[in-house]
Amino acid sequence: MRTSRILGSAFARPNLTALTSPLPSPVQISRHICSAAPGLPRATQKHTRTAQFSSLIGKTGGLSRSNGREARKYNTKSTPSEAPPFAFAFDIDGVLLHVATPIPGAPEALKFLNDNDIPFILLTNGGGKHETERVKDLSQKLGVELTTNNFVQSHTPFRQLVEGPDSLREKTILVTGANAGKCRLIAEDYGFRNVVTPADILKAHPEVFPFDPLLDHVYTATARPLPRPIFTPGSGMRLSDALKIDAMFVFNDPRDWAYDIQLIVDLLLSQEGYVGTYSPKNGDAALPSCGWQQDGQPPLYFSNADLLWSTGFHLPRFGQGAFQAAVAGVWRRLTNGHELQRRVIGKPYSETYQFAERVLTTHRHEVLRRRGHHEPGTLKSVYMVGDNPESDIAGANDFHSEAGTEWCSILVRTGVWSPEHAGEKAFQGRFKPKVIVDDAREAVRWALKREGWTGPAL
Repeated sequence: MRTSRILGSAFARPNLTALTSPLPSPVQISRHICSAAPGLPRATQKHTRTAQFSSLIGKTGGLSRSNGREARKYNTKSTPSEAPPFAFAFDIDGVLLHVATPIPGAPEALKFLNDNDIPFILLTNGGGKHETERVKDLSQKLGVELTTNNFVQSHTPFRQLVEGPDSLREKTILVTGANAGKCRLIAEDYGFRNVVTPADILKAHPEVFPFDPLLDHVYTATARPLPRPIFTPGSGMRLSDALKIDAMFVFNDPRDWAYDIQLIVDLLLSQEGYVGTYSPKNGDAALPSCGWQQDGQPPLYFSNADLLWSTGFHLPRFGQGAFQAAVAGVWRRLTNGHELQRRVIGKPYSETYQFAERVLTTHRHEVLRRRGHHEPGTLKSVYMVGDNPESDIAGANDFHSEAGTEWCSILVRTGVWSPEHAGEKAFQGRFKPKVIVDDAREAVRWALKREGWTGPAL
C-alpha cells in the first residue's frame, strides 16, 4: 500500500542477495545480449527504519503536451538504419482490458506497434497465473501476438531468488494467493523445490484455524502432505524435526484473508520459522524492536502494493495492497504499534522498473535485430501507459534509469483514475503524469508525435 513503511532490517536479510545482486546495465545488455531471462538489478535501498520505500526517489513530469525538444524522425519500415530510440510499457487492467473485454483502441495500438517493429512490454501488478498461460490468454483476448519475452507480471522477479549464494531453491517456502495451489505450481516452475501452501497445513492440522474454512473443497483438492510435522510442545518432538518455513510469498491477491493472516502472523511470531512455536524474544524491551521479528522469522514478500484495481464493476475493487494493510494492521495491534518488516516489489517500486527496463532492452534488441538494426543504440525514452497514479504514474516518475533512459508517464481515463472520484488531488507531486489521454491508442499517438514519428499513422 502507498502508505506502508518498509523497515530497513527487512532489506538486510542474507536471502535478499539474489534479488538485489549487481547485473549488467541496460546499455550493456543492448550491446551484449545475454540470457532470455534477465536478472533483477541492484535496488536503491536506504536502511532507515521510518523512511517510506515509495518515497526514496521522486521526480515528476509536467502536465503538458509540449515537450520543448527537437523533433526526431524515425520510420522502421522505410529506413531500417535509423532505429527508433523509444519504446512503450503498458499496464493491463484498466488500460488494455476490463477483465476479459478489450478496451476500445487498445488492440489497435498494440497491433500498430507490432506491425511497425516498435518495441513494447506489458508491465502489470497482476499475477496468479504462469507467464506462459497469461500471455496466451492475453494474445487471444487482444488479438495480438505476445510472448513471455515482453511480459512482466508482479511475481516474475521472484524467480531470481532461486539463484545466488543465498538461494531459496532448496529451502521450504510458504506461498499463497487467489489460488494457492496454482501459485505453488508457478513457484515450482520458477525453481523452488519445497513449496508449502496454507491448504497443506490446514489439511494436516485443522485445529490451526478453528472455524469453518472458506472454500473447504478447494483446500482439500489442492493439499499435499507436509514434508515435516508441525511442532507440538510437550510431545517430545525435537525442534529440528519440525516443519520450518524459510520465506513467505504472497503471489497475488489472497481470497481467504482470515486464515492467511492467521498463518502469516503465526510465522512472524515463531522461533526461527518453525510452525507451532512462539519466540521467547517477542516483546523483550532489551532487544531491537522489542524483540519482534528478531529471532530468524521468515521474511515476508508481497508481489505488489496496489490498494485498488479496475475490474468489470464500475467502482475500483481492493487489491493486494488492502490485504497487506490488513496484515500490517493486525501486526501493529499485536505488537503495540511496531511496524511490520516486509519486502514489497511490483509497481511503483524501483526494482520492478529496473527489472522491466532490462527485459525491455533485451526485447528491443531482438525486435530491431530482425529489422537489420544490429547496433540499435541507446534506449532514450520509455512511455509508461497506465491507469493508476499511485502505481503506474508514480513508479515511472520516481524511476531513475541507470542508462539515463527517460520514463515518461501517460495516464489514461479508462481505468482506476477518474476525475469524478479523484480530481486534481491525484496530481500532486509524484502522482502527476506527463499527460492525460482518453485511452491507450491516444497514448501511442501522443508519444509518436512527441518523438517526431513519420511512419504510418495510427
